[in-house]
Amino acid sequence: MKLIKTLIAAGTALLATLPAWADITVGVSLPLTGPASGLGIPMQNQFKLWPQTIAGQKVNLIVLDDATDPTKGVQNARRFVTEDKADIIIGSAATPVAIPMADVAAESGTVQLAASPAGLPPGKDHWTFRLPQSNTVMAFAMLNTMRKLNIKTVGFLGYTDAYGEQWLKEFTPLAEKSGIKIVATERFARSDTSVTAQALKLVAANPDAMLIVASGSGAAMPQKAIVERGYKGKVFQTHAAATRDLMRIGGKDVEGTYVVSGPAVVGELLPDSHPSKPVAIDFVTKYEKAYGPGSRNQFAGHAYDALIVLEKTVPVALKAGKPGTKEFRAALRDAIENMGRTVFSHGIMNWTKDDHWGYTNKTGVVLKVVNGDWAYED
Repeated sequence: MKLIKTLIAAGTALLATLPAWADITVGVSLPLTGPASGLGIPMQNQFKLWPQTIAGQKVNLIVLDDATDPTKGVQNARRFVTEDKADIIIGSAATPVAIPMADVAAESGTVQLAASPAGLPPGKDHWTFRLPQSNTVMAFAMLNTMRKLNIKTVGFLGYTDAYGEQWLKEFTPLAEKSGIKIVATERFARSDTSVTAQALKLVAANPDAMLIVASGSGAAMPQKAIVERGYKGKVFQTHAAATRDLMRIGGKDVEGTYVVSGPAVVGELLPDSHPSKPVAIDFVTKYEKAYGPGSRNQFAGHAYDALIVLEKTVPVALKAGKPGTKEFRAALRDAIENMGRTVFSHGIMNWTKDDHWGYTNKTGVVLKVVNGDWAYED
């Protein structure tokens, strides 16, 4: 009997040192329909390539459509934290949807990996980390190219929502420091099918370059509008437009366009010295093996990088608690905040207590549309 008790005690002690076994529930809210569906669908495709386990724990991946609607995104987030007991929330790829989802993440004490550059007031992102680069980081790369091209004046044509307004707010002071002036500003809604009036005003202002702030397939329409009305200057697009939908829909009207992007979509074009080159190539190779040549996408790269985050931090969080508990969620947040320098397909990530954006100004790359394909410009 004494031997049996000893063996039971030894077995109990051994089990206490092993990771807790339970499903890790990941709630994903994406715009699979609506104006931003061109961002959400490629991310969903990448999630389908995720492994079934992380750190020996089964992954329960729940993907819901938020239809590019902030109200629906909040509903999805609330379902994740109440019904599904999610350990982490990912989404949305649409900035206006990701922002209100952050409130649910904070209220419930659940990590949110925002798949868009969601701007939040200071201190409101305690539970939110961004997978994409900030607009400021991308504006830095864009303005470097503008200076090289001797651009002095810019016309702005952007969404009326949070993504467009954040770009205008962050780009303007950086442009002024670079000696570049915004001479005309026009806006349009994601659901608009025409920007004729705005295009006429911008073309009349005749700036050296146009900055279009739109996303996915929606980025082609405003550019076609200004080109069709005779604009001959340079056109720049943001990282939300770094998808092949821009070229597919824009055709010849987007030839020569400069698009700021993360390095993920041009892995093989990066210099060998770029730290993200092997990771970006791995992302592109696996994604295009599954979905075909040329299917690579900036937002699919964010879904790839989200897996890197969990593979690095879940083993740490398991030491503090079992998936499905507040202890595990809190430990996961702390592990993400302290995971240190990590190579993503989109650059070098280094989230800290004071910085839940994590990328440096050297992260963005500038691409150029040449013969219907991406060329590495800078």
